Amino acid sequence: MQEAAPRKKRRVNVRTPEVMERVQAEVASHYESSIVERVKSLDGVLTIGNTTIRLAKQFGFCYGVERAIDLAYASRRVFPDNRIFLIGEIIHNPEVNRQLEDMKIVSLPWREMDDQYDDLGEDDVVIVPAFGAPISFMDKVESQGCLTVDTTCGDVMKVWKRVRGFAKAGVTSIIHGKADHEETRATASRAAGDDGKGGYLIVLTLEDVDFVCDYIRDGGDRELFFQRFEGRMSPEFDPDVHLRRVGVANQTTMLKSETEEIQRRVRVAIEARDEGSDENFLVFDTICGATQERQDALFELLKHEMNMLIVVGGYNSSNTTHLVEIGEKELPTFFIRSSECLVSLEEIVHYDLHQEEEVTSYSEVFEKQTEVVVGITAGASCPSNLIEDTIVKVFALRGVSESAVREA
Repeated sequence: MQEAAPRKKRRVNVRTPEVMERVQAEVASHYESSIVERVKSLDGVLTIGNTTIRLAKQFGFCYGVERAIDLAYASRRVFPDNRIFLIGEIIHNPEVNRQLEDMKIVSLPWREMDDQYDDLGEDDVVIVPAFGAPISFMDKVESQGCLTVDTTCGDVMKVWKRVRGFAKAGVTSIIHGKADHEETRATASRAAGDDGKGGYLIVLTLEDVDFVCDYIRDGGDRELFFQRFEGRMSPEFDPDVHLRRVGVANQTTMLKSETEEIQRRVRVAIEARDEGSDENFLVFDTICGATQERQDALFELLKHEMNMLIVVGGYNSSNTTHLVEIGEKELPTFFIRSSECLVSLEEIVHYDLHQEEEVTSYSEVFEKQTEVVVGITAGASCPSNLIEDTIVKVFALRGVSESAVREA
């Protein structure tokens, strides 16, 4: 019996001029903000009475996120009657994902494939999110013959190209990232190489890296190594083999300074083992430009005197989380998903990174007559309308009406 020919990839381009003109107008109506644009024009500072808002110079949607959202909206316009599915979330923002749900774009599981993937057919459209998806998911979707709209960010694909190169050269990828993050899982699948035999190891903390560096220099307890990195390494990982030649890459949304320190420590360990040579160490900068710009802009914002910092975004957003980490080292910092979290400037519902849950915190009391300066920034997945809501709410809590804010 003759084997069936493999299915051809059915990736579709939905970015036609007539579609995108309509889509961009729709996206703008959902997410843009005249107040945010006004504050930008005032060099990021808006003062009304004794209340001042300071916006970071760079915040909110990046190009990759805008592109992903545009493509998701365009998919529904091009395929108005088809079933449309999305692997996981398009980005890490509940407001954006709610809008897609309202458009009847159904989210599929992204940690493991279930029966829903078996039910996909040739008339179904599957959207790949901005983070990308593991090769096994892509293969499954293609084997079902689905139409595919790929919104994977270009910066993510640059990392994939590099770790694939590492695998072909017999170099193990040490990936700085969160093992259960969509992007890191997708990158790890590419680091395994085309034959699935490439080595990778995922590290998150500097403590992880120090453990790896000690093993590189001096060897160590293999069982302890396997216990520590369970679920964070390639299936046949052998530290005595795979740590001989290594290349460092990262989830594109990690804290830049931490990634650079990881690179430095691994290089030092390789040089110590190899008598000063670093020929078994490879590295390149894989922090995306938007992530770096938002981190740098926050460092600039923190040079100004402020009473508090508000960071707006989805609680599962990696790049937003790192903005919170930067801010909380300098002043009271509150990570909120929306303006509804601001009960008052003294009582704020926010996500605590250390407790890993939403909590309510009570800050100092701000008398109505005192000067108050509030800094605001947002991650690359946060739309401007949510930032506008936050600006309006802060002023409202200080007795300033929305109309006064719009007229300022």
